[in-house]
Amino acid sequence: MNCPITIMTSSDPFAIKDPDYSVQYDPKTQTVTFQGELQLSGMDDYAPIIMLLDDAVEQESSLLKLDLRGLKFLNSSGINMLLRLVIKVRDRTNLQLVVQGSEKVSWQSRSLKTLKRLMPGLELQME
Repeated sequence: MNCPITIMTSSDPFAIKDPDYSVQYDPKTQTVTFQGELQLSGMDDYAPIIMLLDDAVEQESSLLKLDLRGLKFLNSSGINMLLRLVIKVRDRTNLQLVVQGSEKVSWQSRSLKTLKRLMPGLELQME
């Protein structure tokens, strides 16, 4: 089992890096960027990423972007993590959620539309 390595430094306070994937939050652009392949065993293994997403939601911002275009694979536990985030954000009238995905990545073209059904105000940008 791969345990994620959480890297918290003053230059990059919101980053989780592993040989297979990375998740980084940039407060300047209000963007969480996912790269690689995320196929962790279950919700407990996703806990560090959920904490990073929760921290991003709690920032004093009116916008949060999820850039998933570089995430080539996400298993069902990871999709569940995204669904929980959308459910958490949808009642916040002061926070716009933007999800950027790629039609070229099969899981994204199939699964990201579900996020929009859960949160009609979500802006889904597919390229």
